[in-house]
Amino acid sequence: MSKKIGVIIFPGSNCDHDAYHAMKSVMGAETEFLWHKESDLSGIDLLLIPGGFSYGDYLRSGAIARFSPIMNAVVDFAKKGGPVMGICNGFQILLEAGLLPGAMLHNEKLRFICKDVHVRVERSDSIFTSRLSKGDVLRLPVSHGEGNYFIDDAGLDSLKQNDQVLFRYTDAEGKITEDSNINGSVDSIAGIVNRQGNVLGMMPHPERAMEKTLGSEDGKVLFESLFSELQIA
Repeated sequence: MSKKIGVIIFPGSNCDHDAYHAMKSVMGAETEFLWHKESDLSGIDLLLIPGGFSYGDYLRSGAIARFSPIMNAVVDFAKKGGPVMGICNGFQILLEAGLLPGAMLHNEKLRFICKDVHVRVERSDSIFTSRLSKGDVLRLPVSHGEGNYFIDDAGLDSLKQNDQVLFRYTDAEGKITEDSNINGSVDSIAGIVNRQGNVLGMMPHPERAMEKTLGSEDGKVLFESLFSELQIA
């Protein structure tokens, strides 16, 4: 039986078709859209929560989407070990839902950032990076105004102790610099996983870096890793 990928759509999502195209057309996987009012995730093997401005980012990014009907099912799915990837606004929603620790602040310089950045792979033993090596540097696009990841000192210590930091912002050589930390995130964090390792939140957009014609295929290896680990045809 082929496995199925679900791409959740909230009012205001704008990267849903990017994610669908990446999974369906580039990766060749059975993929379907899931409207935010749905609550049945039966038959879904991988969930993608795409970027955008769910509910217009009123209150704060992800704060309203967290209460959409589908999120109860997402929480149950994740707690049972189901793989979930939240990208950009999807990361913000996962934070609001309590599936990942920390919070998002406005970018340090209070400007929207839309450009390619470099991120360093911090571990290769996750389902999201199994085809990468620790220290590999990927070039991926970002597009956000509230991507300044924050967590207190105790939380950061916990993230480090449990090896939950998956990506950090760096320069092209993999070095962390003041300029490479584009939004001011604590410890240059660009992506984290939960302790169980099945939930990933990241600000850069791997689904927008899947084809050479778009400038980079660096995002494809994340999904190749996932598909290999989950045995998705």
